[in-house]
Amino acid sequence: MTADLRHIETWLFDLDNTLYPVESGFMGEIERRITDFVVKVTGLQREEAYKLQKVYLRDHGLSLTGLMLHHGVDPADYHALFHDLSLESLARDPELVEAIGRLPGRRLIFTNADDVHARRVLERLGLDELFDEVFHIGSFDYVPKPDPDVFRRMSAEHAVAPQATAFFEDAERNLAPAAALGMTTVLVGPHAPASTAPFVDYKTEKLAPFLRDAQVREAA
Repeated sequence: MTADLRHIETWLFDLDNTLYPVESGFMGEIERRITDFVVKVTGLQREEAYKLQKVYLRDHGLSLTGLMLHHGVDPADYHALFHDLSLESLARDPELVEAIGRLPGRRLIFTNADDVHARRVLERLGLDELFDEVFHIGSFDYVPKPDPDVFRRMSAEHAVAPQATAFFEDAERNLAPAAALGMTTVLVGPHAPASTAPFVDYKTEKLAPFLRDAQVREAA
């Protein structure tokens, strides 16, 4: 059964592990750099630094938030870690480019990454011209998803009508506040079919075929 998204006017997408497949391994390199940074900041052995990194991610929604709160890390220093990442593992998917290009209405990025990283990845994927705006972590004073206030603020400041918005994410818990506002939620990735979360409206392993087959309103 194809998804009925004919009521959608705003298409809201997460970036990492949503607009490219987990199998690319790109996020693995990001995680390694985060661990290196935690080692440098805390002086912990690598194994303990990795555990702390994951605790901060679990408790705050983003490792950076824990580092800022508990270690006084400057977010600009943190995000600079990723500005020279090789993008070789990311490949342009013509099917995805076409599928996103057919979506009527506004197309927006909502990411816990910074603007530089987001722009680099979108350009590499051939998607940079298809999105109207990027709502990055700096746009919200470094308060990350899934904080509900971030979703409310984003919706208010950018005239996003939740009832006419679809949000695509690979992190299940980030969909909960979107659903609470009334957005249509889509969980993306190989783990999606196993989800039983009541706030997930649709689940898909692959984003491109889901968008290609979805029912959408006709462009004006």
